[in-house]
Amino acid sequence: MTRDAVMFDLDGTLADTLEDLAAAGNHALAAVGRPGHPVARYRTLVGRGLERSLTDALGAEHAGLVPAARAAFMAHYAEHRYDHTGPYDGIPQLLNALAAARAPMAVLSNKPDAAAVDMVQRLFGRWGFASVRGQREGCAVKPDPAGALKICAEVGVPAERWIYVGDSDVDMLTARAAGFYAVGVAWGFRGRDELAAAGADVVVETPGEILGVLGLAGG
Repeated sequence: MTRDAVMFDLDGTLADTLEDLAAAGNHALAAVGRPGHPVARYRTLVGRGLERSLTDALGAEHAGLVPAARAAFMAHYAEHRYDHTGPYDGIPQLLNALAAARAPMAVLSNKPDAAAVDMVQRLFGRWGFASVRGQREGCAVKPDPAGALKICAEVGVPAERWIYVGDSDVDMLTARAAGFYAVGVAWGFRGRDELAAAGADVVVETPGEILGVLGLAGG
């Protein structure tokens, strides 16, 4: 069956959010009396959901501080998540081409759901994504495939028609667990080696190469 539908990760894939995530993370750590981390450290701290990110940033011995840190993170991020965040180069052109080809598009992120929905609407709303899901209470985070499969059902497109595009091992594991074709992006937070080790079917260097994966002109 032709793979003609595209599900994207958000942070590190569609949007470069690293600086704003790091600023919110360090604000949260300071709020509970813990030292911050360099921005580059957040490349590996983010990706498995906010609770896990804060637990790792604090250290397991300070796990009791996570609820207060989470509240501080959310308050800061709500006010500052667009200070430095924007689409990666080439993403608008990719989305234009996918929309022109009438390819079903969706977003599945481990970012808190309200923040994910707001970001997609603000930065990518004109492309009409069929579904956007972030981390929701009571729902397992990636790499559990449940969210991806819920989107399949919601959009009415079976798993075998989707590619999943992401920048981390979490994304490649999610794709494989859901039965999607796993497309890693080298421009994101983690890099080619991690993506290949996690089972990426292909790793692309530029957004335009995704069109080639789908057999569309411009890849």
